[in-house]
Amino acid sequence: MLIDTHAHLDYPDFQNDLEEVIAAAHKAGVQRIISIGTGLKSSRRAVALAERFDCVHAVVGLHPTHVDEESEGWLEGIRALASHPKVAAIGETGMDYHHLPSEKLASAAGISALQAETADDTQAAIMDGAYKAAQAEAFTAQLDLAAEFGLNVVIHQRDAWDDTLDILKDYTGRLRGVFHCFGNTPDQAREILALGHLVSFTGIVTFKNAALVRDVVAAIPPDAFMVETDCPYLAPVPHRGKRCEPAHTRLVAEKIAEVRGATLEAIAAATTRTAEAFFRL
Repeated sequence: MLIDTHAHLDYPDFQNDLEEVIAAAHKAGVQRIISIGTGLKSSRRAVALAERFDCVHAVVGLHPTHVDEESEGWLEGIRALASHPKVAAIGETGMDYHHLPSEKLASAAGISALQAETADDTQAAIMDGAYKAAQAEAFTAQLDLAAEFGLNVVIHQRDAWDDTLDILKDYTGRLRGVFHCFGNTPDQAREILALGHLVSFTGIVTFKNAALVRDVVAAIPPDAFMVETDCPYLAPVPHRGKRCEPAHTRLVAEKIAEVRGATLEAIAAATTRTAEAFFRL
C-alpha cells in the first residue's frame, strides 16, 4: 500500500473525473490520499472531499504565496476546520521568496528585476520586506495553531531556507514538519532530520536533471521520508508535461526503490508507516 501524502484534489484539474482518478490510484496501490489546502476556500474543499471519500484526508492551511490574496479572518476559518476528525495536519504553510513583489512589478513594467532594483532600491526593499514579513506572520500563526491542536505541519519552502528554519526551530519538540517536494542538499536534509522533521519526494526524482534529489534519496534513513505527487503538478517520467495524479505515487516509489537498491514493497511499507504516524491515520 502507498499513500500520496501531498495532492491537490480540490483543484479544477480534477473537477470532471475525480472518481476515476481515485479509482486509478487504488488500482496502482495508492490506497490513501492527503488532499492539501492552500487557502481557506481550498481547505474547505479539501475537508469536503475527505468527507466524500473514505480514502481521502485533508490538510488545512494557507500557502505562503497566497498571503496577500487571502481575506481577513482566514486564520479563524482554518481554526474551525482544524478539529475536524479527517483533518490530518496544518498546511501547506511556510516561506517562499522565489517570486518577490519587486520582480512581479518589474515584469509588469517590462523591465528586468535588476533594472527595477536599480531604479528604486528603497521601494523594492519595502515591498519585498512587507511580503516576507506577512509570510512569516502567517507561518508562525499556523505553527501555533498546529501546536494547539496537536497536529503536525506540511511545509512549503522555496528560496527561503534560513528564514524558514529560524522560525521552525522555536517549535522543536512541540510539533513535526514535513518539507514537501524536497529539493535541497543532503546536508540540508540532515539538518532538518536532526530537528525531528521529515522530507517527502515527488515525481522530480524521476527527472533526468534531478541528480541532487536522488542524492538525498540515497543518503537518508528509510524512516525519514514519504512519497507524494503534488498533483496536478510535477508528473513523473514518462508522464512529464501532463496532468499528474495520485496513481503516479507508484512511479515515485519505484524510482526511489531503484535509487536505494530496495524493493518497491520495502519502500511502500516504510513510507506508509511513516505517513500513518505523521498524519495520525
